[in-house]
Amino acid sequence: MRGVRTRRGVRDAGERGWDDGLHEEGPAGAAHGTTQAPVRPASGGTGPPRQGGSGQRRGNRGKRRVLRWVASVLSLLILGTAGAGYLYYRHLNSILKKEELNLGDKPMAGHKVNAAGQTPLNILLIGSDARNSDENKRLGGAKDTFDSPPLADVQMLLHLSADRSNISVISMPRDTLLKMPKCTDPETDEVYPATTNLRMTNESLGRGGPGCTVATWYELTGITIDHFMMIDFSGVVSMADAIGGVPVCVTDNVESRNPEGKGSGLKLEKGTTYIKGEQALQWLRTRYGFEDGTDLARTHAQHMYMNSMVRELKKSTKLSDPNKLRKLAESATRALTVDQRLDTVKKLYDLGEELKKVPAARITMATMPWIPQGGRVLPKPGEAELLFKMVREDTPLDGKASKKQKPKASKDPAAPDAEIGIMVQNGTYTDALGAATGRAAAVAGVLAQKGFTQAKADTQRNPQERTTVYFPSVDLEGDAQAVAKSLGLPTGSVKKSTDVSGVTLVVGADWRTGSTYPKSAAKDDDKDKDEALKSGRALNGEDTEACMEVQPGFTW
Repeated sequence: MRGVRTRRGVRDAGERGWDDGLHEEGPAGAAHGTTQAPVRPASGGTGPPRQGGSGQRRGNRGKRRVLRWVASVLSLLILGTAGAGYLYYRHLNSILKKEELNLGDKPMAGHKVNAAGQTPLNILLIGSDARNSDENKRLGGAKDTFDSPPLADVQMLLHLSADRSNISVISMPRDTLLKMPKCTDPETDEVYPATTNLRMTNESLGRGGPGCTVATWYELTGITIDHFMMIDFSGVVSMADAIGGVPVCVTDNVESRNPEGKGSGLKLEKGTTYIKGEQALQWLRTRYGFEDGTDLARTHAQHMYMNSMVRELKKSTKLSDPNKLRKLAESATRALTVDQRLDTVKKLYDLGEELKKVPAARITMATMPWIPQGGRVLPKPGEAELLFKMVREDTPLDGKASKKQKPKASKDPAAPDAEIGIMVQNGTYTDALGAATGRAAAVAGVLAQKGFTQAKADTQRNPQERTTVYFPSVDLEGDAQAVAKSLGLPTGSVKKSTDVSGVTLVVGADWRTGSTYPKSAAKDDDKDKDEALKSGRALNGEDTEACMEVQPGFTW
């Protein structure tokens, strides 16, 4: 009968839950009508020792059974949770879209570590206008573009400094005209030859994928790009929803819709509004209604949104809430296309941890300085290259370190002086004074005396205000800087240009006479940097007063 009641008790315990098994002895046993003689300690000397020993063994066996059950349950829980986590991790990795980093025929130069052994990080952020799904077609509109090759309508280079103290972002307007490099589509093996004419930069995405946009940036800037992240319309909406509301400001009531019905559809009241989802996409796409109605105004609005988003994420608990974190992870992996070096969620997370180290006050966003060209734009000579050079040399755009540090020499080693080919051009012409005759030959002679025996005078004249040494690719940057140093030119006078085929020295109007570069002309680079940043409308990440001006005719 004791055995039957005991088994009945086990069945009851199973019905109530495993915890009841902990009460096999004591009151629970009594409740089932079982009795047990008192058990004296083995050293007590009285009472039936076999009975006491048997009861103790039964108790020990019961405890061991309980411990085994508890261990089994905990093991199942642990394995089940870990298994679910692992499966979810695999699920996220499986939906993350990956493509090749560089589709160009020129391998990118490797990074050089700084004095502390640290390496900078450059990420190209690409916004695709692809209308290749029902959702993207609904959000993008423009039926005549459905299922056509995508365009890279948003291009931002994010530079994380080697010491992780600051972030610089440079946007390139989508209608920037430049030459496209040769690219090969990794899926079809179709080869897109390098162009000899200028094309809009957003066309690069349709030449094999985001890896061609990376190659195009590298061709223009000489900046080594480590990763890219690409997002489309629906991806922006899902990410904006997952992140939550982001505050943006407009100076007046605005509605982005012109008489022909064109525009993003954004409609906001004057002042600050928290936007997310489709409204966030509308803000990022708005051109009609902001400032002068150009892509350049749109880029400035995008910088405002991104800075505001960073501030919101830093001050809120959004990324400490497990549910919101899961939603953000799911949205990000579905929304993004990344390079193959960022092929797991863990790598994306680790990258996010690196970016998180930078305070908002050390984030600076700017637009590439430009000049108009027939309804499009060109990189502004001098100023655009100066911003690119600051990124190459890991110089912060916020200027906080630039006045304390001397301009850095190129990490590309220079060839021996006698082996560096140099073409010297006369650029001394001004409207008031004309050209100083013989300057190219005279300065070529100065270089020859200094050991640059390959220096030759060119008959071509290239008028410009300041003396400059140009180089076509990063492998000649060290040579160009060696030439500048020998003449006493400031480091800022060395610039990259695809218009030259080798190291080219243009003697400017600031050096019309003499064999020594005038000290009065050797200005510090800070003034030029300030002018370039002003042209680029640099915006600090902690600027909470930024507000988009509304274009006349788009108010309500």
